[in-house]
Amino acid sequence: MGRAGKRDRVRPKMDRADRAKQFMPFDALKGFQEALREKERVRVPKRILSEEEREELNRELSRIGKMDMVEAEYFQDGEYVSVKGMVSGINRQEGWLRIVNMQIRFEDIARLTPLPIQTASAPASQF
Repeated sequence: MGRAGKRDRVRPKMDRADRAKQFMPFDALKGFQEALREKERVRVPKRILSEEEREELNRELSRIGKMDMVEAEYFQDGEYVSVKGMVSGINRQEGWLRIVNMQIRFEDIARLTPLPIQTASAPASQF
């Protein structure tokens, strides 16, 4: 009895989160994949809208309001991004539009298209 066996040593149980960390993938070059993706991204210059395009954009901005569905193409970080969603805020004095949680400055918008609000239709009855 003087000798302690393996079973005599009690080790505290590891919680599930710490145990799961043991089996997570290991990235030896942390940040390398993100750097490659950034390098591969093609940056484009921000284009200047024509007078007609600015007028059309201003017309659309004056027509839309909170809760309208829109699709916007806008310039962000060297590329054009497209987003569809519900207008959750608009501030004409400060010049920004919020689609869901994305706040976009008017000056960055290249195209704005109102979308029809889709309603759930009742299922067709079968006879």
